[in-house]
Amino acid sequence: MAEPTVRLPGIVLASLMFQHVNSDSDVEGLILGESRFDEQVTISDSQADHIHIEETYNVQKHIACHRLNTLYSSDGQVNAEELHKLLAENKQESVIGWYRQRRNSEQQMTFREKLVHENLKSALSNPHMIFVLLTPTKTTPPGSTHRMEYSAFISRSRHFMNVPVLITNLGLLEQLSYWKVSAPCSAAGYSLTMKKHGSKFFCSNGLLKEVNEVNKMNDSLQAELQKTCRDVEESERLVEVLQTEVSALRTRLRERQQSESGKESAGDPGEPRKNLLLQEAVRALLASSPLFHTQKLTLQGFPVPDHTEKISTTTATAVVCAHRDELRKAGSQNKTSLSEEKGARPPESSPDTCPEEGRGCLFPAMQLQQEDQQHHG
Repeated sequence: MAEPTVRLPGIVLASLMFQHVNSDSDVEGLILGESRFDEQVTISDSQADHIHIEETYNVQKHIACHRLNTLYSSDGQVNAEELHKLLAENKQESVIGWYRQRRNSEQQMTFREKLVHENLKSALSNPHMIFVLLTPTKTTPPGSTHRMEYSAFISRSRHFMNVPVLITNLGLLEQLSYWKVSAPCSAAGYSLTMKKHGSKFFCSNGLLKEVNEVNKMNDSLQAELQKTCRDVEESERLVEVLQTEVSALRTRLRERQQSESGKESAGDPGEPRKNLLLQEAVRALLASSPLFHTQKLTLQGFPVPDHTEKISTTTATAVVCAHRDELRKAGSQNKTSLSEEKGARPPESSPDTCPEEGRGCLFPAMQLQQEDQQHHG
């Protein structure tokens, strides 16, 4: 919410006091100046941003009426002709309010002053107007000492409120308040001086040359920043395109791998291949080792023929020998039982038995099969 403040230069206040002291009656007139609305944003880490609006009325000079009750009538209606005569060469937009000086009275607006204030706002089409009230009083009976009280009022929805008045003397200004105070209305000598020497310090737009150079530098920096932002945006878009292409290629590669694996699983599995070279190398190096003299056997104890290898007819495994010995023992027992029944003598063992179990059998596979058939018969 806006907080109105009236800034009154010390020179203008001294002029009002001087005019009032040199007049025999009350004085009233118009106030010229400018009104400003400054927005201040307070940024803090602990709370949200706070927006503060300053409504400032800078009083620059005043215009006094020649006689009382000429600016308005007894019922508070503003006289437009008298108002234009009073303004003369001054612009209507520079009027920010009016003032009145009353002797020996309180610091309160009368009912007629309130009516005049509202009508003056309508006549000048300015909703933001102030009313400055000055009330001098005698502090001593002889009248050697006077006291001047002043206050400012502003209306909000026909409700008048008192606003603070700050006297802006040069010696009392804080360090950062010089730029907030507006310059007074230019006189003829001031205008001539500024036209003569202003070209050395000011540009054609009214700004200082240093400020204009700073503005140019700021514009060039902003242009470079926008160019850099555009370059970054283009590079980001190129990166997005490349990422899209890479993801598409990865998807195609994944689909191809899945299709190839499906084809391999759907096809007939190939027969296991034997490494013949490895077998020959192992046979050449480890042929003399008895641990490798083994072979596959059937349920009847006969070796399983292998089409890829030549079965040696002169060697056999220890397992075959042991199995053959068991078969011979079983056959001899059967013959003994038969000879006892017939009264015959059991046959002698064949000299072709294996003398040592650790050695390989010296009979071929076909001979072993024939002997087993004879014993069983």
